[in-house]
Amino acid sequence: MTEIDGAQDAVVIERTLDAPPALVWQMWTDPEHFKAWYGPTGAAIPVARMDVRVGGGRLVCMEMQTPNGPMQMWFTGEYREVVEHERLVYTESMSDEDGNALSPVAAGMPEGHPMTTEVRVELMDVGGSTRMVMTHRGIPSDSPGAAGWEMAFEKLAAYLEERRP
Repeated sequence: MTEIDGAQDAVVIERTLDAPPALVWQMWTDPEHFKAWYGPTGAAIPVARMDVRVGGGRLVCMEMQTPNGPMQMWFTGEYREVVEHERLVYTESMSDEDGNALSPVAAGMPEGHPMTTEVRVELMDVGGSTRMVMTHRGIPSDSPGAAGWEMAFEKLAAYLEERRP
């Protein structure tokens, strides 16, 4: 089991989403739904492979336009906890397109960026809506990653709104 680097640092975001937990769960575990909302504004997710079971792997590619031109980032990880409609826990490391973890410096991140982080998603039913608490351990709460998560959850809320009957 890989220890989470920078465990004292964490981005914690709580949102109430106007959708039942079963639907929010699908947003996190169905690759097509995940690709539709994940990442900051302007990011595209051309690849999302998810074997959602304890010990199953994940591989995600994020493409973005930067001032220096297009950029592609790959992330790999392993599911550690899967409690349908309630809790999802997975590790995340930057990787190459084959899912081989890269050192953060090799992936273009600043010195001191953790090799492995952990994402924990907890879902609670609140009268037909979902209280979602996402904790990304190993990422400082004031980092660009925190802003990226906030933008992603704005996209998630809009995506769910489009699916309302």
